[in-house]
Amino acid sequence: MDAIEIIGACIGLAYLYLEYKANVWLWPVGILMSLFYVVIFFHGKFYADAAVYLYYIGANTYGLAAWLRSSRSGSDSSASSPIIHTPKKQILPLALVSAALWLIIFLILHNFTDSPIPWGDAFTTSLSIVAMWMLAQKQLEQWLLWVVVNAVSLCLYLWKGLYPTAVLYVVYTVVAVMGYFKWKKEMGEPVTDASPDSAE
Repeated sequence: MDAIEIIGACIGLAYLYLEYKANVWLWPVGILMSLFYVVIFFHGKFYADAAVYLYYIGANTYGLAAWLRSSRSGSDSSASSPIIHTPKKQILPLALVSAALWLIIFLILHNFTDSPIPWGDAFTTSLSIVAMWMLAQKQLEQWLLWVVVNAVSLCLYLWKGLYPTAVLYVVYTVVAVMGYFKWKKEMGEPVTDASPDSAE
């Protein structure tokens, strides 16, 4: 299992680099990474994380289709759709969806699995589901959710002894912060044209 975890972590680093670059190849690499982490997390009894990586397989497929659909040039590997702010009208619904998912996933883990940390597992899973959807929409604020998810996940994986994955999540947390500012820069200065108000 250690070898599988190390390979999965390496694929995860490649995925993170491609996400940072807003490169469309992040989606197929994300599918491959998801397959590895379904196995890793199920073995480590992080059942919600294993389930969310099953979701990621579908989400990565959707994201690939969405980015390709918005990019008709076919001349490079980057999607041409603009990076945007999360529209204000989506903030409350996304927060409510996150909270509802957190509660539902916790109840499932608490009542039907032997997960040692159902609250933490459910928290990172619920935010990951929402952040992945935001990434497919190319919303800048998806990086902020990943900062929270990655930092909390890092603590959980250290506690569980998944050290290669914990190292990966140190990098994830740092790059999520860097990615936020890189995407923000790519939006141009000033960024008011892509503000939540203009996206409504």
